[in-house]
Amino acid sequence: MNLSLSPAEALRDALAGLLDGLPPTKAAQAVDRLIASYRGTTPTDAPVLRDRSDVVAYAAYRMPATFEAVRAALAALRDAAPEWVPGTHTDIGGGTGAASWAVAGAWDSAARTTVLDWAEPALALGRELAAASGVPGLTGAAWQRSRISAALRIESSDLVTVSYVLKELTAQDRAAVVTEAARAAQAVVIVEPGTPDGYARIIAARDALVAAGLRIAAPCPHSGACPIEPGADWCHFAARVSRSSLHRQVKGGSLAYEDEKFSYVVATRFPVAPAPARVIRKPQIRKGQVLLDLCTEDDGLRRDTVTKRHGALYKAARDAAWGDEWPPR
Repeated sequence: MNLSLSPAEALRDALAGLLDGLPPTKAAQAVDRLIASYRGTTPTDAPVLRDRSDVVAYAAYRMPATFEAVRAALAALRDAAPEWVPGTHTDIGGGTGAASWAVAGAWDSAARTTVLDWAEPALALGRELAAASGVPGLTGAAWQRSRISAALRIESSDLVTVSYVLKELTAQDRAAVVTEAARAAQAVVIVEPGTPDGYARIIAARDALVAAGLRIAAPCPHSGACPIEPGADWCHFAARVSRSSLHRQVKGGSLAYEDEKFSYVVATRFPVAPAPARVIRKPQIRKGQVLLDLCTEDDGLRRDTVTKRHGALYKAARDAAWGDEWPPR
């Protein structure tokens, strides 16, 4: 592996060779079945990823999207706590390790990572990809089989990530895993699909993290109640993901990218400086003005109109993206 590659580039290269030897039809069938499992009622008494074919298809199809969503959440954590660097990282339900790749790319100083999952084929492929990556923080990662349930106990860790895991768990296990993450970590990052039910799981996790004494670092500008009326809307964001040939084969279409919709929460036990407001919808750029839908610390949900008379702020508004803090620091 080229050591000059970033983790994002190294991951793309690693995934590009994964499907060699796996017939395209078999890969597509595995992806179709996995999508159906994740969209439906997922059994909680057995791993969804059953064998190497499942894991290879899942990794090639889902790792880039999970990586980009977690990377966006970690960028928000870094904005809120620019001086903080984790020395240890535990990835709960990490599977093939997409979140760990994102952590490896977020900080120059490599955290000592432990990936926990109950699917041994996923751990085996994750270990294989990490060993070949040449990326500090991945080559020395520990990959441990562990049932992700109410019985889970983890060692104290600077950073705990839980990405695209909570939907796979029963309500009891879900609550217990969040509680355990809050107990063990200095910072917790939880990412779920950007759907109404994914957002509902994030809000429940957010409430539990605050109740455990953590403060919200992102995306919210505060640790108070979410101002969105339950059932009326949901908070989610988007990350741009390059589409592989497998994406195009399964989903059709010709675009070289797609947008991964996700919801997330970041909470810490140390002081942070959350964004004073965050852009929660795609900015609307009109002639001479930009409309920004914001979640704010003091005024709840608010729409700001930024015009040319605002000078430099107007240029910043034209450059603002969905999910950015506002105003930029």
